[in-house]
Amino acid sequence: MSKKTANIIIVETSGIIYEGLFGILTGMDQSFSIHPAESLSELEKLNLKSKADVVLINPLLIQNQLKHFLSLKRELKETHWVGIAYSLIDQQISSELDDVVNINDSPEKITSTIHRQLLSEQFAGSRVQQQEVLTDRETDVLKLLVSGNANKEIADRLNISTHTVISHRKNISQKTGIKSVSGLTIYAVDNNLIKLDNYRE
Repeated sequence: MSKKTANIIIVETSGIIYEGLFGILTGMDQSFSIHPAESLSELEKLNLKSKADVVLINPLLIQNQLKHFLSLKRELKETHWVGIAYSLIDQQISSELDDVVNINDSPEKITSTIHRQLLSEQFAGSRVQQQEVLTDRETDVLKLLVSGNANKEIADRLNISTHTVISHRKNISQKTGIKSVSGLTIYAVDNNLIKLDNYRE
C-alpha cells in the first residue's frame, strides 16, 4: 500500500461513534489524517482544505439532503463513500454508497473495509489485467505469504527453492499490480482466496 497519508473524514454527530472509529483507524498500519464533520456542509468545507480519500458517513445525515449528497459525490469523483450503519439503510442511499460498515462490526472487519476502499483503484487496475490469472502455484505462494511466512518457509512448505519463491512473488506483483503484503492480503480476501477470519490475531 502507498505510504502517503490518506485523508479520512468521519461525518457523524455521535461523539462516541466518532471516537470509536477514530480509535480503530489510528490502530491500523496505515498513516491517516482523520477529520470530524457533523454535516454535509461541514464535510464540504473540510474537503476544500484536504481532499478526502474516504468519507465515513452516517446515512441519516444524507436522508433529507440526498440532492446535496449526490452533487458532492459527482464533484468528488475519486472519494470513496462508506456508510456507518446503525440499522437498515434506505435502499436509494445504500445504492449510492461504495461500502457500509455496521457499528456492530469487529475492528478487523471495519479496517478491512477501509483498506479495500483505499486499494480499490489499485484493484480495479489489477482486475483489468486479470486475464493473466494467477497459476495454482502462484496462488499457493500467495496464501502462504499473506499468512506471514518468509520466503524460506514458503520454499520449505512447497518443496521449491527460495529463488523460485522470489520469481513467483514477482509474477504475483506483476499480475495483480500490488507489491505490499497488506495489499496482497486484501487482494486475497477480495478474490476469495483466503477467509479473513483465519487471519485474525
